[in-house]
Amino acid sequence: MIQMNRRTILTASGAALLLPQSLRAQAKGDAFSWDALVARAQALARAPYRETPPNPGAAKVDYNALHAARFRDERTLWGDLPGDTGVRFFPLSATAPQPVEIAIVEKGRATPLRYDPAMFDAPAGNAVGALGPDAGFAGFRIMNAARDGDWLSFLGASYFRAPGPQKQFGLSARAVAINTSIQGQEEFPRFTHFWLERTGATSVTVYALLDGASIAGAFRFASSLGRDGVRQDVTAALFPRRAIRELGISPMTSMFWYDQANRAKGTDWRPEIHDSDLLSIASGDGGVQARPIVNPANPHFSAFVERDPKGFGLLQRDRDFDHYQDDGVFYDRRPSLWATPAAGWGAGQVRLYAFPTDSEYTDNVAAYWTPDGAVKPGRRIDARYRLDWSAARAPASSGLAIVENVWRGRGEQDGVERLVVDFSGVPQDIKPQVWSDVANGAAVKTAGYPVLGRPGLFRTVIDLRRGSTVPADVRLQLRSGNRGLSEMLHYPIGA
Repeated sequence: MIQMNRRTILTASGAALLLPQSLRAQAKGDAFSWDALVARAQALARAPYRETPPNPGAAKVDYNALHAARFRDERTLWGDLPGDTGVRFFPLSATAPQPVEIAIVEKGRATPLRYDPAMFDAPAGNAVGALGPDAGFAGFRIMNAARDGDWLSFLGASYFRAPGPQKQFGLSARAVAINTSIQGQEEFPRFTHFWLERTGATSVTVYALLDGASIAGAFRFASSLGRDGVRQDVTAALFPRRAIRELGISPMTSMFWYDQANRAKGTDWRPEIHDSDLLSIASGDGGVQARPIVNPANPHFSAFVERDPKGFGLLQRDRDFDHYQDDGVFYDRRPSLWATPAAGWGAGQVRLYAFPTDSEYTDNVAAYWTPDGAVKPGRRIDARYRLDWSAARAPASSGLAIVENVWRGRGEQDGVERLVVDFSGVPQDIKPQVWSDVANGAAVKTAGYPVLGRPGLFRTVIDLRRGSTVPADVRLQLRSGNRGLSEMLHYPIGA
């Protein structure tokens, strides 16, 4: 996964409307349907890939230029219904230099949007204002009724994101992930066309055409804003152009610099800095896998073999302000993202890939579902799933005790490392047994006990010795007989 600068991509603002050159020949109100979009994607996959050329002037639109320019509030699209959502648009920039085409769908007909320079207020000499009348635009944002924040945005490649209930953005999602864990071979197909259909005061369906060197596809995002966050029902039809070694479905991209378990990674004054701290997987057999995220010394890959998982997601489980002390971007408010398959996904793997970072401006974590089976040209791949952007700490909803805290330190002997894990929600009337397994190492001592004065909190301690330079993989679970009482912890030592 390449390093992407979050400071420019994730906080860009401003917009311009335009009618792309290729749409000017279309009649106003062309017929539009999901089936037609799928057929268009399939036909696109049979043709040679042609990349959209970047706008030459976009390279001059840096972070400062984006924030000095402003989209005029009164030119917001829609907003004519009580409590209605609205749409504003992103300009091209150095980080998003390729234009996309956008149309509005009403009653089964699509009308292209036309650029109006007066919609965009840029100071004299600003590079956004110098893009030109036919520059194109990079994406869009869907505003809330108060117009004091957006609740969904699509910007750059196939990235999109939504905030949590506290209006704080964090991690992003993508349409697909291509060869993410294969060094030097990751691809970033992009959305080239969007169609926006207003379906209610706080709901919008976004249709999108995906195109890339290895794949084309059609996407439908039925999106709505509710009290608990943003929900999206996603339908995708994918058509590979060529064989793909690793295809990721419902990929999520996030940032993890350090937390309390690896304090040595942090050079900042804040105690913790991360958008997500845990990969959670609701397995098909009813168990829950919990993999805390780490900032590895080298690129690190984990795979969890599953059949028909009930869901997976990147969570911000730690929601205590005191643990972050960030009064500017509020990491304790970052959303969790949970994917729920609409139908059985069959056999495959939930994969987690991370590479090292030394700042909060680089997305260095990706999680995605990789189905079994070869991905070859001529094969159609259908996927349906729901995305929930929320503040949920345990969206797997299993009733099991959850991993609450993880710490690391030295053990009592030379060369021995200590892993301390707290589980919360442990039944008071049960004395748990601690089950553990250490791959590429050996446990020297294992202990567990309830924490005094903290009902339901159970602390486990493992002293272990690594057997080689390969990271040790610790699995840990609280059990009663053969029955699991907690999530199954997976933790790499030495990654």
